[in-house]
Amino acid sequence: MAKPTSSNWDPILLISQIVSMQSLHYLTLAVCIPPLLALFADPTSLNYEGGAANVGMVMDWREMAGRPTVRGMQGAERWGAYTGAWSGGRKVGAGWPADQWDGRTDPMRGWVIAFCWLAACSADIYYLYTLVRRPRLILDFALTLVFNHLVLTTYYAAAVPTSLFFWLVLLGGAALMIVVAEQLCVKREMAEGLQVVPLQADEEAEEMEMGLLPRNSG
Repeated sequence: MAKPTSSNWDPILLISQIVSMQSLHYLTLAVCIPPLLALFADPTSLNYEGGAANVGMVMDWREMAGRPTVRGMQGAERWGAYTGAWSGGRKVGAGWPADQWDGRTDPMRGWVIAFCWLAACSADIYYLYTLVRRPRLILDFALTLVFNHLVLTTYYAAAVPTSLFFWLVLLGGAALMIVVAEQLCVKREMAEGLQVVPLQADEEAEEMEMGLLPRNSG
């Protein structure tokens, strides 16, 4: 009996699923982060970083880690009276006078972004359950999502993540996705299997009876 087409390796389908998962994850972050930062983060520090809707809030690991992404007071003499916002080695904001900002970051901003990351991972459970479906592929897709983010955030920040808090949040979200999504997919397969098994058993019983009839008639 030929195997179903869905079980064969399909690179186009695989790439489409990876892109869809990554896009949905970032879309969820883009929906959650700006309003929560606007509500809970320090507005002065937030505006200096480019605002709640700045792409760095999603892509820059230093935002979650609570590390500065701007040149602060310690470099004011070298860089002039005005500091600025920097991303990937490029200046993306003119900034304010150095005497209006002491270089400290808002710790609440990191907690909000970490919470949004875990919320996005919770939404990823549904995405995995719907798009990937097969339990044996959940681990691969979850780790691929995390690896892709590591590559993108390292490129965006021009620095490899060195924050323990960032790594704990990242791995915790991955573990949440893997454990819950796998359990849900396994339960679905078991439920579908229980519906199919009785039909297969009836067909096997009928075939056995049909095979015994000629012997009994002889």
